[in-house]
Amino acid sequence: MSQFAIPDQLGRSTLRDLAVRHGLAVAAQRPSLGAYAGQLWRYRHFVTTYANAKLVASYGTSRLGRLWQVLTPLTNAAVYFLIFGVVLNTRAGVTNFVAYLCIGLFAFNYTQSVAMNGIQAISGNLGLIRALKFPRASLPLAATVTQLQHLLASMVVLVVIVLVTGEPVTLQWLLVIPTILLFTMFNAGLSLILARLGAKASDLRQVLPFVMRTWMYGSGVFYSVDVFTDHLPSPVAAVVQANPLVVFIELLRGAFLAGSERMLPTGQLFIYASGWSMIIAVLGFVYFWQGEQGYGRG
Repeated sequence: MSQFAIPDQLGRSTLRDLAVRHGLAVAAQRPSLGAYAGQLWRYRHFVTTYANAKLVASYGTSRLGRLWQVLTPLTNAAVYFLIFGVVLNTRAGVTNFVAYLCIGLFAFNYTQSVAMNGIQAISGNLGLIRALKFPRASLPLAATVTQLQHLLASMVVLVVIVLVTGEPVTLQWLLVIPTILLFTMFNAGLSLILARLGAKASDLRQVLPFVMRTWMYGSGVFYSVDVFTDHLPSPVAAVVQANPLVVFIELLRGAFLAGSERMLPTGQLFIYASGWSMIIAVLGFVYFWQGEQGYGRG
C-alpha cells in the first residue's frame, strides 16, 4: 500500500498549485488592508442600499412613517428647552437659545445614534454575516449612512428654525458642508470601533447609554461650554475644549448663528475637527479590519 502513497511535501505542493490555478484561497482569510479597502469600495452600493432599507424598515410600522425624522428631533428640542431653558434657565446670556439648543441637540443625537447602532452592527446581524460573504465593515458603515440621512433631514428642520428665530443667511453657512463631512468621518470611525467591541462583549450595549449621557453633559449641548470650563483647572478645561463633540457643535453653531461667540477661532476648531476625524477614522478602520476573521463565529 505504501507504494501508492504520495510524499507529504509533494502532496502539499500539488494541492497548493491546484489552489493557485483555480483562484482558491484559504477560507475566512483576512485580506490585506489595501485589499480590504478595495472590497469595501466595490460593496459601496450594498452599504447604501442596506442603509436605505434599514431607514425604511425603522418607520415602516408607524402611521406617520418618515415624518418622524422631523418630529423626533423637534419633540426632543421642545422637552430640553422646557427643562434647561425655562426651568434651569441655562439660556441666560445665550443669544438665540432655541437655535443654539437645537444645533447642539441635533449634532449630539447624530453621534449617539451612530454609537448605539454601531455597537450592535455585528452582534445584531449574525444571521446575515454567517449566510453571506462580504466585508463586515459594511454593516457599521451602513449604520453611519442611515444616521447621516436622519441628520440631513434634521438639518432641513434646523435651517427653518434658524431663519424663523431671526438669523440671517451668510457665507458662514457654507462651513456646514465641510463640518458635516468631517463629522461623518469621525462617526464612521467611532462606529467601526464600537462594532468590534460590541462583537466581543455584548454587555457593552448596556453600558454605552451611560457613557453617552456623560459625554452629552460635558459637551455643552444645553449650555455654553464656558459655563463648564470656568469651574475647571486650566489643563482640564483645555481637554474639554478639545472634546470632539464640542468641536463639531461649536463649528455648526458658528456657521448658523451670526452672533454666536466661538470657544476657539474657527481655524483652530477646523484643525481639531480634521485631526479627530482622521485619527478616529483610520484607527477605527484598522482596528475593525484586524478582527475581520472572527466576526460571526461562535
